[in-house]
Amino acid sequence: MPQIRLALAQINPVVGDLRGNVAKCLQAVKSAAAAGADVVVLPEMVVTGYPVEDLALRPSFQLASQTATQEFAQSLKLAGLGSVLVFVGYLRGTNDTEAKKLGVPRGGPMNCAAVIYDGAIHASYAKHHLPNYGVFDEYRYFVPGNSSVLVRAFGVDIAVAICEDLWQDGGPVAQVKRNGAGLLVVLNGSPYERDKDDVRLELVSRRAKEADATLAYVNMVGGQDELVFEGDSIIVSKTGEVLMRAAQFESDMLIADLQLPSAGETTILANGESVVILADSVVHDHSADIHREQKARLDPNAEVYAALVTALHDYVFKNGFKSVALGLSGGIDSALVAAIAADAIGAQNVHGVAMPSKYSSDHSLSDAKDSAVRIGLNFRTVPIEPMVAAYLNNLDLSGLAEENLQARVRGMILMGLSNQEGHLVLATGNKSELSVGYSTIYGDAVGGFAPLMDVPKVDVWALANWRNEQAKIKGEVAPIPESSISKPPSAELRPGQQDSDSLPDYEELDAILARYVEQDQSAEQIIAAGFAADTVHRILSLTDRAEYKRRQYPPGPKVSGKAFGKDRRMPLTNKWAE
Repeated sequence: MPQIRLALAQINPVVGDLRGNVAKCLQAVKSAAAAGADVVVLPEMVVTGYPVEDLALRPSFQLASQTATQEFAQSLKLAGLGSVLVFVGYLRGTNDTEAKKLGVPRGGPMNCAAVIYDGAIHASYAKHHLPNYGVFDEYRYFVPGNSSVLVRAFGVDIAVAICEDLWQDGGPVAQVKRNGAGLLVVLNGSPYERDKDDVRLELVSRRAKEADATLAYVNMVGGQDELVFEGDSIIVSKTGEVLMRAAQFESDMLIADLQLPSAGETTILANGESVVILADSVVHDHSADIHREQKARLDPNAEVYAALVTALHDYVFKNGFKSVALGLSGGIDSALVAAIAADAIGAQNVHGVAMPSKYSSDHSLSDAKDSAVRIGLNFRTVPIEPMVAAYLNNLDLSGLAEENLQARVRGMILMGLSNQEGHLVLATGNKSELSVGYSTIYGDAVGGFAPLMDVPKVDVWALANWRNEQAKIKGEVAPIPESSISKPPSAELRPGQQDSDSLPDYEELDAILARYVEQDQSAEQIIAAGFAADTVHRILSLTDRAEYKRRQYPPGPKVSGKAFGKDRRMPLTNKWAE
């Protein structure tokens, strides 16, 4: 039975940086080859980064992707790596004559995996199943493939699929067993959400058993706008047993020695499928087995926290920023965002601004200072009362308008500092507040990125406690003041104000919102689950009326099953009510 040494390279591309992405791919193949790898598999659309959205429709971008992939193949041979079989994800244009045909994306772009050997692209497999749900719009961007590719190399048959092809029943995965392939490699750009790694493992194991083949699943890692990719690449045997598993939220490489069935005799497959024969007579005998490693899984809080840190780190640096600024109120949300920011880009690059008003309590300012000291970030205090007074001397504002004015003055301070000093401003609101509209447009909703926008309030507390516990385990100073965690939440825009004045307890609020926002339950279903009818109708009404605010809120990382933004798209003008 032939043996091959397989490498899965889980790397972090940047959308549009084709030169930089190819350089990362080349380095990954060099590292794998140095460890004796025969086959290297890279993630879905790694040459272009993913998702590319409407860039896929630009003929210039399609051509650039194809050229970069061809140059990558040539670079491999020039680097002495021509004998390594490489699968790499890229964008390929297919038919310029279809540019104006209704329902066909311009240029017929396809989400493809190139099969590279000896300096050339020998085949290109196009993704069959195009997801068109949640955050995905792939029917807008791509033309689906309809044929399979089987690669015969090093004495074994290798089938290939891309991401959604694995999630859908039938299609190319179902053909693997019929074709007799011993190995199925799957290129992925599968975004993170809570508990998805468990679902993914079950799927990979099930598909391996269905295909009667070893399955190698490689996923990209890193943040891209609202999405974050966790890696979690996996190799499983044909019985579904996990052989190796990569780290979460880190660039990583799995290298495994696999004993696989000998290649079959058939060289022509049904339905227009083809066999690509490459180095079939070359059979390597690796004398030293690679240690099979399974990286430890993160617990639920660690997983979400790592996703937030990864998303913020990549959003900052991939967009050319060097520092961030945020309002430090002394509350739990800003304290947690400050800790996340320090973990993501270093405390020296985080600038906290306390902006007390005449309604701010003494403990708010002291907690803000305490948070800054614990973390070691840059800190300044800018009282807002003189600026608010100047407005009120020229405008007759009272009540809610006066409350919101305070938030807007704070927003202007942060954006002014951003313009002056070049910081990316972080909005600190959470998903609970964003759901019911408890944010002020042009006030606390200003900023370029919102790390907690998909994190409910109850999870904010859980993450804060978890982060402090981790610090204590390591003998470090807990970054979040205990009083910021324990005190009742308040915007402090009027005397004695607390969130509980107008909202139910956050445990109840978040349970209602989870059913309405993430599960699309009706008011009747939520009430039947035991929640008070008047509370349900009020919370649902607040959520519906706040859609215009969410449209103007900064982007933030998706970590739940359904986030606001691309994941949940509701009309602004809307008379439907539950």
